[in-house]
Amino acid sequence: MSEFVLEARGITKRFPGVVANDHVDFNLRPGEIHALLGENGAGKSTLMNIIYGLYQPDEGEILINGQPVTIRGPHDAIRQGIGMVHQHFMLIPVFTVAENLVLGAEITRGPMLDLEQARAVVRRLSDEYGLHVDPDARVEDLPVGVQQRVEILKALYREARILILDEPTAVLTPQEVEDLFRIMRGLTERGVGIIFITHKLKEVLAIADRITVMRRGKVVGTTTPEQTDERGLAAMMVGREVVLEVEKGPAHPGEVVLEVRDLVVEEHGVPVVNGVSLQVRAGEILGIAGVQGNGQTELAEALTGLRRPDRGTLILNGQEMPFEDARILIENGLAHIPEDRQKHGLVMPFSVADNLVLCTYYKPPFAKGLQRQPQAILENAERLIEQFDVRTSGPLAPVATLSGGNQQKVIVAREFSRPVRFLLANQPTRGLDVGSIEYIHKRIIEMRDQGVAVLLISAELDEIMSLADRIAVMYEGQIVAEVDAAEADKTTLGIWMAGGEKESAAATLA
Repeated sequence: MSEFVLEARGITKRFPGVVANDHVDFNLRPGEIHALLGENGAGKSTLMNIIYGLYQPDEGEILINGQPVTIRGPHDAIRQGIGMVHQHFMLIPVFTVAENLVLGAEITRGPMLDLEQARAVVRRLSDEYGLHVDPDARVEDLPVGVQQRVEILKALYREARILILDEPTAVLTPQEVEDLFRIMRGLTERGVGIIFITHKLKEVLAIADRITVMRRGKVVGTTTPEQTDERGLAAMMVGREVVLEVEKGPAHPGEVVLEVRDLVVEEHGVPVVNGVSLQVRAGEILGIAGVQGNGQTELAEALTGLRRPDRGTLILNGQEMPFEDARILIENGLAHIPEDRQKHGLVMPFSVADNLVLCTYYKPPFAKGLQRQPQAILENAERLIEQFDVRTSGPLAPVATLSGGNQQKVIVAREFSRPVRFLLANQPTRGLDVGSIEYIHKRIIEMRDQGVAVLLISAELDEIMSLADRIAVMYEGQIVAEVDAAEADKTTLGIWMAGGEKESAAATLA
């Protein structure tokens, strides 16, 4: 009998122009948590997609309990006891927990769906694994952390003994992360093997039994939390020493650059931003903490000309501004790192050079009257590519050909290379690896130290606590608390983010 419940041997997968997996070996024991780390594009997702049957390998084999198996699709993977919880949940929002659980593997009584039996299964699995969920709750009404439990229950209902968790903590509060870790430990006690994919080094060291690191399609090593630390893991991932702590001196706030008064944004008549007022001063970073979906996206869109709010006042540099005119805001010193870099930050088929002048293409030296000046645009691109370390085949390469981290660097280079008074950075490091995160953080601190007012919106509480000078917490469209970063603690922020202790939050605001 094999000691491994799962083995991937010599897995190779090629895509046009790239070897995504290069003779990768990976294994998992029953009842262990094996973390898989790596930069963007290291090959982690490709390997998991092969194990789950979404891709077919060009070379190599997969063994379950020591026996070679062929996995041609997710149905084969599920039959082999493999379950996968994707980063973006695969749930039907208008269905109940019980209906989602049995979807695709329905319990029937004659020709009819046996919902009573489905509810009983939810209760049994909930009790057995400590995953307490109401079987009759509608999924769209559940907090994100509970929705994730439903995904795990779905895999357990299909008798998964191997569970792949892809970035499972990306949208959770600190308390929900602790709950997830408790659930993971409970699953391993019952013999379930867990593959934990993440880029959060602290979490890996807290929960994993073993850690495998991939770089450029290859496995560079396997270690344990006892044998390494954050710095060692980061160096394995990137291939060099990485500065993990944000290095910043004290802030020296100046005059108020941005003021927002009583901002209201409605969706279908329901306020998603509900009476928000805030100020950001020159030379400081105000961090907005909150679980995704509490109005942060709509707030950012209203402040950058992407959405017209229903009510409110926007004052930039002492002047009242129209909300709906992005160009006027840009010309008055707005820089914006958007939440969705591909949708709102870049024109994907355009070249790197053209993307670097999207805000200034109509101004000298990039235009004379109505005439573009290609040479000036090219020279600007060459200078910024070098200055901001953008890895590209050249300034004329389509920005779509760049990695996520380098696409983000193009946005940062464009936004930071013109006169800026106010920077709105929305999820600036989402989906980036430790090397790119280090770079972006450094640049944001530089902007603050040059006297720019920075509004940072991030679902990563560690990022908010590392970068911000003041922290405001958003919950259900309102700012429910505000504290100096030096006085903030993770537990209290997490409670406010989940809507708890509103009385103490109100006292803090007062």
